[in-house]
Amino acid sequence: MAAATSAGRGSDFSGLAVALATPFTGDGKVDLDGFRRLVRHVVGGGTDVLLVLGSTGEAATLEDDERDALIELCLEEADGRQVVVGTGHNNTVHAAAMTRRAQELGADGALVVTPYYNKPVTAGLVAHFEAVAAAAPGLPLIVYNVPGRTGLNLAPAALSRLWENPQVVAVKESSGSLAQIGEIARTLPAGKQLLSGDDNLALGTIAVGGVGLVSVVGNLLPGPIKQLVEAARAGDLATAQRLNAALLPVIDACFVESNPIPVKAGLALLDIAGDALRLPLTRAQDATRERLREALATCREALS
Repeated sequence: MAAATSAGRGSDFSGLAVALATPFTGDGKVDLDGFRRLVRHVVGGGTDVLLVLGSTGEAATLEDDERDALIELCLEEADGRQVVVGTGHNNTVHAAAMTRRAQELGADGALVVTPYYNKPVTAGLVAHFEAVAAAAPGLPLIVYNVPGRTGLNLAPAALSRLWENPQVVAVKESSGSLAQIGEIARTLPAGKQLLSGDDNLALGTIAVGGVGLVSVVGNLLPGPIKQLVEAARAGDLATAQRLNAALLPVIDACFVESNPIPVKAGLALLDIAGDALRLPLTRAQDATRERLREALATCREALS
């Protein structure tokens, strides 16, 4: 497919975004047919934004040509949804190159995780995001804070420096700290967006000022997750609490092993895609599969 320019549909990433898994065949190749089924399932569930090549998508184990194929297929199946591409890396030059490539293919935005392993100070973080932005002029960037994977927590004071970059329009916050989330919301500049990076904190994040969720569980149950986000954003607390309670068993089951191990098992249970992963990740344990099966049944009963 010929390269495209960025679709440029704006920098509003509110609502439900689903961090898409990347299905693999039994021999370890990217399963594009399975990925197409997954995207159609998620789009059919009403998601607002599609996120390809994030942590859930096992982006760290994918080659450049595989990345291109997944981006192109996601754009093809997006049906008007915005497509955000995970382009973070601990090598700034590599992150910049992947971000530029995502823009060339037509992405609406890039999710850029804080550099892992290196543990840069604030000045290094600022320079890193400046370099990434300069490589893809005009492309909206979502900063991804996930200290459990990176070894670095993006504190509100450091985030305030990143907000000075006009291309940095949102933060996906996965620190797990409601106190930190609340402080980010309190100090959020006009025009910037706070997104929950954790399904189990979506309701709390939106309650303090967030505008959306980047969901893992949306791979399995996009419709109910979308309803939860909509109810929370509308201030319909009773409905949001009911949906949150119904979804929590599935949410909890999706994180008993490292993401995306359980969600891949869930996709297999739902006959959407296989459960293969790339090393060093391995297939879900039998106990995880059984917990997911029971949680999905419990959730369906609660929502019926």
